Amino acid sequence: MRFRPCIDIHNGKVKQIVGGSLTDTDNQATENFVSEQDASFYANLYKESGICGGHIILLNPPASDYYAATKEQSLRALQAYPGGLQIGGGITADNAAEFLEAGASHVIVTSYVFKDGQISYENLLKLKSAVGKEHIVLDLSCRKKDDAYYIVTDRWQKFTEVTVTKEILEELSQHCDEFLIHAVDVEGEASGIETGLVAILASHEGTPTTYAGGVATLEDLRLLKEVGRNRLDVTVGSALDLFGGSIKYEQILQMCDN
Repeated sequence: MRFRPCIDIHNGKVKQIVGGSLTDTDNQATENFVSEQDASFYANLYKESGICGGHIILLNPPASDYYAATKEQSLRALQAYPGGLQIGGGITADNAAEFLEAGASHVIVTSYVFKDGQISYENLLKLKSAVGKEHIVLDLSCRKKDDAYYIVTDRWQKFTEVTVTKEILEELSQHCDEFLIHAVDVEGEASGIETGLVAILASHEGTPTTYAGGVATLEDLRLLKEVGRNRLDVTVGSALDLFGGSIKYEQILQMCDN
């Protein structure tokens, strides 16, 4: 289990938010932490620690008045650590190459691929043609409904009709290099991991998969490693001391296999 760090950017600031609280109306979100440092500070820290494969998430849509400031922060991070970070948020086949050229190792995509509640293979193949499978991370972030985990889009606000299953993971693995999954109902809550989701993710082998959401303690990390059969990587946000939490960054590095 590797530690995959994050840089979440909202309204031009590095933040940790409660995932389920994010709305496009007035660019609102419930904030757990707002950093006084810019995105390049965190990128440099991860670079100095030798950690690669972290992700930058732009939490404002392109139509937002804050998008330009949020994008500027993301580019600073990519410039600070070229090749060491992935980026997601508003990525399409038309703009993906721009972010790769700016220094991203991969682009992270949800909404462009999951359109009108379904998988848009047309868009997925366009993206694959534009940048190559080896540069694509599919974000299957999801929320629980009717005892299933449904993929959600548009900054986790809209439910699709697609559920996260072993079969879906096997199918989509043919079109991407990695998966990133936020358990949105516990994202930013530091209330414990979604073990049911973790078990589903661990049923698929062969594609690097990063789980995010709910980690509050080192015991949660041990549980994730056990339930996830040591097949999953992990992101820790609000619970990490870098973002105002109690888990020390050094403890994460010692516990994970980076």
